[in-house]
Amino acid sequence: MRHILRRRERLTDEWRYLGEEAADADPLIVPLAQLRSDPLRWQARSGALGARLGPADAVEDLAPLLPRLALVALEFPNPGDGRGYSQARLLRGRFAFRGQLRATGAGVRQDQAFLLARCGFDSLEPPPGTDLEAVRRAFNRYSVAYQPGSAQVALRQQRFGPFQGAPVSAPGDSSPKG
Repeated sequence: MRHILRRRERLTDEWRYLGEEAADADPLIVPLAQLRSDPLRWQARSGALGARLGPADAVEDLAPLLPRLALVALEFPNPGDGRGYSQARLLRGRFAFRGQLRATGAGVRQDQAFLLARCGFDSLEPPPGTDLEAVRRAFNRYSVAYQPGSAQVALRQQRFGPFQGAPVSAPGDSSPKG
């Protein structure tokens, strides 16, 4: 039984990987090469479908399949391989993927949890034996993020809290008021 962190909560993973025992209605994660080799087979599947991308896989190859996918798992084979961060930003930004984005592999570590979330990951699958509670606590290691990232609270609000009595800006108006 595999456990993951999804939106900072420890959960039993309902998804299965290709090769694990799974019924047709079970959520299934399939490697990109398999999805591309027989797309009609996977499109016809009744259960939720996910794709697994390795660091060398091009996100662009996944684009035509994204509307059918509920999850994309990006592999981090070691802590020094950061290509999954770029893949995540492309999926969330350029391709507007709104499904579950999962970081998986030996490179998913406690010290990277905050940065993974900033790039758009909402699900982490660290290697077996990892203390998931320590990984969960790592999300709160930093209280303010200065660089742009996935949807976060505005920097001003992070540092100073909501400004009471602030004038309302018109949509698209970024000029300071007051």
